[in-house]
Amino acid sequence: MGALNDISIQLFHRPEYPTADFSGKTIIVTGSNVGLGKEAVKHFVRLKAAKVIIAVRSVAKGEAAKAEIEAESGRTGVLEVWELDLARYASVKAFAKRAASLDCLDAAILNAAIATDKYEVFEDNESSITVNVISTVLLGLLLLPTLRSSAKKWGSEPTLTFVGSGASTPFDERKTANAIETLNNRETADMRERYRVSKLLQVFAVAEIAQQTATEKSSVIINTLRPGLCYTDLTRQAQGITALVVVVARFLLAWAAEEGSRNLVHATTAGPDSHGVMTSAARVKSDILSSFFPVDERRSTQEKLWGEIAAKLEKIQPGILTEVGLQA
Repeated sequence: MGALNDISIQLFHRPEYPTADFSGKTIIVTGSNVGLGKEAVKHFVRLKAAKVIIAVRSVAKGEAAKAEIEAESGRTGVLEVWELDLARYASVKAFAKRAASLDCLDAAILNAAIATDKYEVFEDNESSITVNVISTVLLGLLLLPTLRSSAKKWGSEPTLTFVGSGASTPFDERKTANAIETLNNRETADMRERYRVSKLLQVFAVAEIAQQTATEKSSVIINTLRPGLCYTDLTRQAQGITALVVVVARFLLAWAAEEGSRNLVHATTAGPDSHGVMTSAARVKSDILSSFFPVDERRSTQEKLWGEIAAKLEKIQPGILTEVGLQA
């Protein structure tokens, strides 16, 4: 999106307060002990969800969030805290295996992410690539069979939602033989742009998954969303000029975390029209990539990046693409 359009959305298009009925629904929200995730959980509890799973790296922090939400809402017996560490593929697999035991799963909101200026390696990639791209997409694919099973059993339309970002940006590394391996190079990594780049990689992956997985075939709606600029702890690790820019932008334009979380709730109710689409300000937009990338390069770049991501997923979980009906 252009800068002026972004500013217009922040100033004049706050998402509407959620009023949908989630009675009987089971929902997973990752990264939900703070920020947008926690505020979304509050909405789901208020809107009568039967079970909401707080999926977090720190169980202790998740339990603290659970206690806070129960005290505020007066509802108990709804929230469960499950461990999920996106820095470890084994944790992602264990979480998905546990989710497969659920009698019903109506929505999974993959919200957890990191934004850091510090170069670190988690598993086989720079940390942002592992957490924001590989592990997040891995989790989504591992949850697909459970979502599909729930759709078949209950005649429902489950939703798999990836929380994207309006800050996604094109990057020169895409033109190299292997973009992800180039991004993993410590010597050339531009960590000031890494969050934005990682989110664009995620958007490309989601676009390809949605394209290959039509709603009539999978019975699961796959979408992504632009939460907007909000007051959250996401950029708590930012340093220097990056931190300064964030502070100024938030002061001038940011929504409260609760306002931004309305977009997460909306994405779960946006319906089939949102399949393969990015929602923004609680509205369904058009092409998932139309805001981020030159049209003439989009398809070839998407195929290239998806091929790289798919190769990593197959190495982590052999046969995963075939299991969910995808091709590399």
